[in-house]
Amino acid sequence: MSIDTDTKKWSPVGAHRSGDEGGEQGLDQDRPSTFRIVVPDKVSADGLRLLSEDPRFEVVEAAGWEESRLHEALGGAHAVIVRSSTTVDRDFMERAPALRVIGRAGVGVDNIDVEAATELGIPVLNAPAGNTVSAAELTFALLLAAVRRIPAADQSLRSGAWERSQFKGTELRDKTLGLVGAGRIGGEVARRARAFGMKVLAHDPYLADDRADDLGVDRASLDEILEQADVVSLHTPLTSTTKGMIGAEELQRMKSTAYLVNVARGGLVDEAVLAKALGEGWIAGAALDVYENEPLEEGSPLRDAPNLVLTPHLGASTVEAQELVASEICSAIRSALVDGDLSRALNAPAIGGETLKRLRPLLQLSERVGRLACALSRGGIKGIEIRYAGREEDALVPLSSAVLTGLLTEILGSDEVNFVNALHLAEARGIEVATSTVSRQADFAEFLEARLEAEEGTVRISGALLGDKHPRVVQIDDFKIDMVPEGSMIVLWNRDVPGVIGKVGNLLGTGGLNIAGYHQSRLEPGGAALAAVSVDGEITSDLLEQLRGIDEVEDVRVAELG
Repeated sequence: MSIDTDTKKWSPVGAHRSGDEGGEQGLDQDRPSTFRIVVPDKVSADGLRLLSEDPRFEVVEAAGWEESRLHEALGGAHAVIVRSSTTVDRDFMERAPALRVIGRAGVGVDNIDVEAATELGIPVLNAPAGNTVSAAELTFALLLAAVRRIPAADQSLRSGAWERSQFKGTELRDKTLGLVGAGRIGGEVARRARAFGMKVLAHDPYLADDRADDLGVDRASLDEILEQADVVSLHTPLTSTTKGMIGAEELQRMKSTAYLVNVARGGLVDEAVLAKALGEGWIAGAALDVYENEPLEEGSPLRDAPNLVLTPHLGASTVEAQELVASEICSAIRSALVDGDLSRALNAPAIGGETLKRLRPLLQLSERVGRLACALSRGGIKGIEIRYAGREEDALVPLSSAVLTGLLTEILGSDEVNFVNALHLAEARGIEVATSTVSRQADFAEFLEARLEAEEGTVRISGALLGDKHPRVVQIDDFKIDMVPEGSMIVLWNRDVPGVIGKVGNLLGTGGLNIAGYHQSRLEPGGAALAAVSVDGEITSDLLEQLRGIDEVEDVRVAELG
């Protein structure tokens, strides 16, 4: 795949252990006559048929096997396909010396040690798209069950009652659906909502006008959705900024006749507050398929909350979804082994061994430059230009992928974005990507710049390495700074007048945050200034509003850089 305007190509390498001493070989070298695929978990047979009926592959279905028998099968495995039952840790990988690729028939890879796989040069692939329709349809199943009170009516009838007047429902026609997140699944929900005659609002900070038009939705702020929507449906990844995003304040701002639906991620909703909201009638009802802790605890207040539909994480639990994720991962495994295509990889197998060690500080810097650029952008993202100046002749492609990974992680979530597919995902969202090498910088041996074009302006972030190993952010727009890109970073635009630093420091101290670094930069005395502040601890929305309330401060943004 091409990632830059100079037609530099991604050259996949990586058979496991191949680069440990700096040597690199492609997946197509030393190719066996038959690839052995070991499947330790129960995976759809129809999905596996893509491999099992191909004479180039030997599929070993090992679900339920004793450990010793499984270990014996792994000895000759070129690939493994798992769901969530099998833990693929370093010991598992080292029992498979020929292992070239790991596949997850699904989205999450919590049961796979991706870091160990990367160190060993093993690509980890997943199947994020197969459950799209399944999750979208479940959203509407839960919504209809909630607004028509179907579970309660069913239970009442089974108990011998006939209480039609107790279960008066609500129509969806002419109601407003508020989507929080308009990505892959959110977009499918929007299409179905229009078929029900609903008006659709979408809150997605990175949704451009063209994409909104394609989906037939109106862009809106989260506040507008909470206040106007008859149904609020969550379709956003779980990140440090979205965790607990629906709490007491948000639920109290919703209409008393409104419903909340969450099939996205547990942790987006404060569950104890939601139970209270339902009990006290703040909102009319809710439906949840995901929970902060799964399985849902026996003593959870959700179990006794009224007007609440609960399902045990059924988003991908359809025959079609299971077949699709199996087919999707089998297709990715086949392409990886036969063609060296790693476009589904979640890690960076193309730069294993000594190359990975050498580039690791640059990759980390690039990913965090992307995160920071995303946090500082305003409006839908239209394009990004990535420039590199340094000694590494072939670094531009992987560094650009790292920037895009950081940029898109806050938009799509870490489950969907990876080092190799970031360019494809950017282009799918209509983000134009350009890359180039520029002349070496006099002050820095390794220098990287990202210019992000958004609907409300351009953001420019520059980063550099000090002493080959120490990443720094050295410029934001026209302001020169020197900050370590880690942890929580507050960026403030303010007027250059006395007392601002003291006011900011006082608020942060009162909020219990320790300042790890504070760099103030200005273009001229008394003019525009920018402060980059690294802090230890969580920056709450209340604290953010207090910072914005300082008279001299014009804007404040927060970036979580890891």
